[in-house]
Amino acid sequence: MLTAALAVACTAVVALTVALVRTRRRWQAAVGERGWLLERERESAAEAAIAAERDRIARELHDIVSHNVSIMVVQASAAREVLGTMPDEAATALRAVEDAGRGAMTDLRHLLGLLAPAQDGTDTDPGPGTEPSAEAARTPLAPQPGLDRLSSLVDRISFAGLPVEVRVSGEPRTLPQGIDVTAYRIIQEALTNALRHGDGGRAEVTVRYADHALRVEVLNTGPSVLTGTAPAGPGPHGRGTGRGLLGLRERVAVYGGDLDARRRLGGGFRVRARIPLDRP
Repeated sequence: MLTAALAVACTAVVALTVALVRTRRRWQAAVGERGWLLERERESAAEAAIAAERDRIARELHDIVSHNVSIMVVQASAAREVLGTMPDEAATALRAVEDAGRGAMTDLRHLLGLLAPAQDGTDTDPGPGTEPSAEAARTPLAPQPGLDRLSSLVDRISFAGLPVEVRVSGEPRTLPQGIDVTAYRIIQEALTNALRHGDGGRAEVTVRYADHALRVEVLNTGPSVLTGTAPAGPGPHGRGTGRGLLGLRERVAVYGGDLDARRRLGGGFRVRARIPLDRP
């Protein structure tokens, strides 16, 4: 009886040992597989973050370059037309080209400074044609433009040849920085397109501070599809790479808003956006 009991006990110990070894191996395999999955998730998240950052940089570069270069092209064309007959007006247009170029360089310098700032977080590059100074080195990076710079944007567009009327309704208030930048970029892109592709019309900008949303609308006049004077084929905003409007839709979608851009039956183009202000 004792021998049989010892045999059963030994068998049980061996069986438990084998089961324990198998369980441990399965646990190690599961841990290894989970670690591999976590590593893949981290790699996927990193790749998604890189792609999102590239898209953001591409949108910023498009907004900066497209706007300023459009101003420069329009003003340079105007200067060429009046260079021989109205030198003062030509000089004024060329100064506008210079100012637009300097503005583009400043915006690009700030964007590059955000991508690769100094160790103390300041923008130490004084820009071309200037000497660095201790005061300039201590100047912090300028924030991205918001609706507080709408007046200067409208002045540039108007001076380039597109009259712009601005209407603001509701009680203006401080906006989250991302929404503020997005609203400014919508107006900038719409006015730049109207200036670049317009036919001597005019534009209207409406900014409405509603209780729960910010509404932005840009209208510009132009040839009408009803009278048959509109250009054939895609509208002016449809030419090019389409990165401008696509980037704007992506900006607005981040905040749960929507953007609509289309040709007006009465002539011209309309860009309208709604951005929620109370989204958690």
